[in-house]
Amino acid sequence: MTVTVTQAPPPAALPAVPPRRWWPVLPPVAIVLLLAAPGSGGLGGGGVGGPGVLTPADLASGALVLFCLLRLVRTGARPLTWAAVAVFGLPVLAVAVAAVTAADPGAALPGAVRYLQVFVLVPAAVLLLLRDAADVRAVAAALIALALVQGAIGVHQYVTATGASYRGENIRAVGTFGPTGVMGMATVVSYGLLAAAALALWPPKGAPRWLRPAAAAAAAALVVPLVLSFSRGAWIATGAALLALLLLAGVRAALAVLTALTALAVVLVGGFGVGSALIGERLGSITQVTAAPDRSVNDRYTLWAAAAGMWRDRPLTGVGLKGFPDHRDGHATIGLSAGSDTAGAGHAFHKQPLLSPHNMYLLILSEQGLIGLTAFATSWGALLARGHHRLRRAVRARDCGALAVAFALWQSVDFLYADIGGPSTVLTGVVLGLAAWWALSPSYDGRGVDGSDPYGTYRTRPLGDSRAVPGGATAA
Repeated sequence: MTVTVTQAPPPAALPAVPPRRWWPVLPPVAIVLLLAAPGSGGLGGGGVGGPGVLTPADLASGALVLFCLLRLVRTGARPLTWAAVAVFGLPVLAVAVAAVTAADPGAALPGAVRYLQVFVLVPAAVLLLLRDAADVRAVAAALIALALVQGAIGVHQYVTATGASYRGENIRAVGTFGPTGVMGMATVVSYGLLAAAALALWPPKGAPRWLRPAAAAAAAALVVPLVLSFSRGAWIATGAALLALLLLAGVRAALAVLTALTALAVVLVGGFGVGSALIGERLGSITQVTAAPDRSVNDRYTLWAAAAGMWRDRPLTGVGLKGFPDHRDGHATIGLSAGSDTAGAGHAFHKQPLLSPHNMYLLILSEQGLIGLTAFATSWGALLARGHHRLRRAVRARDCGALAVAFALWQSVDFLYADIGGPSTVLTGVVLGLAAWWALSPSYDGRGVDGSDPYGTYRTRPLGDSRAVPGGATAA
């Protein structure tokens, strides 16, 4: 009897995984890291209504947009979907209408460029360049690193009394942004804190064990410079976004983190007396409107009233881009001060003019009317609502979805107390791009394959193409 042995065919070889290419994500990472440079305070000064602030990060944002355009021309890949066109197209139309209807369209042009840079070009470029969750985490890591560097500088400024002037003492933590950009460090630290909190609450699958405690420690450490920034708007926005993250993570996690933060606050303020009197005074001034408010609160509400008056004069289109400074005195009361006193952090005393209402919604309403506010509010609301909807359904990369939603919420709340202008403005475009990637990218919605997409399965479809995306990803 002859036994025939049949050799089994060799298993099909898996396709070789090509090495990951990091160069597509380098431009947004470069924007973030350049804000750690000693000259990150910018060239020039003023807010959105004044002379433009030109920083190395602003120059890098221009290179980012150019790089994205060249990549699109060369490859013809990743055009925007209809949803993304709608979200970014609304601000474009609003800015175009405001520029055309302005009393001096030529003078309104710089403002139009700034709006398009921050709210359209940079976010759209970031959306198109990010390929998957690994790219988002690279940008988030850069934000955390930048926050730790700027926060450490800020704490040193408070301890050594070399910061910006506050209540007659040079103790306000401002990092490298200087006394004319006091919101810069607070903004950077807030972004880094939220990114670290998202990683601590939802560590990526397969992440090393040390990542969660390291991210939690980074988030806790960043609370200190945030407090020492004495920025009320950043405190409120960060508190709201962090509370939302904790509630998304579950009630038990929320209670544990809130308990730890309360203990940290007791140790810092009660045990070591870190700015206890000044911090308490600053917190109390948030609601101090009629009962002897401090000058900054009085100026803020006076500017808000002036913005509302401009809108009532021209409710549909506003007074025009860059028109707030010219119309301010005609609508403000005599209680408005001549400017904000700035000094310290290596700078001499300077009177900084109040050229904006320090409220993004009122700035848009006064300069662009109901048309502009409706367009921008709809765009930002769509990012927040769509991002939250995807996060609730996501089973993978929840850390990316959480930080995207947290950034969108933080920006929405912070715009109640601040507007664009200053050296950290370009970061607004980057974080809105992260939020747009999670909310609008048709290639990844948190339910597809996690990882670095080694086989190129994530590809954005052309406009109107409803075919299924290979690799398990679903349409947006």
